[in-house]
Amino acid sequence: MLRRRVVPYTLFMPIMKAVELQGEIDDQHRLHADVPQSVPAGSVRVIVLISEEDEGGPAWAPGVSSEWSAELNDAAQDIYTLNDGQPIDAPR
Repeated sequence: MLRRRVVPYTLFMPIMKAVELQGEIDDQHRLHADVPQSVPAGSVRVIVLISEEDEGGPAWAPGVSSEWSAELNDAAQDIYTLNDGQPIDAPR
C-alpha cells in the first residue's frame, strides 16, 4: 500500500515578497499595471483578484445610508436597546 505524505505547499516554493498593484485587463485580455522601480526585472507570479460587486459596487452603502437616513433617524424605529438579547460571547 502506497502512503502519501501531505507536505505544506510552502516547503516546495521559495519565499516570495508580495507587492500589491492596481491594473487593468484590456479587450485583448492583456494585463497592464504600473510596477514600482524597486521591483527588479524578471519573471513574476501574478494572482488576479476580480471584484464580484455589481455595478453599484462601492456606491451601494452610501446610497442606502442616504435613502434610509430619515427612517434610521426616526425614534420610532429604535425598538431595541442594549439590554435586549445576549452578547455573542455570553455563556450558553
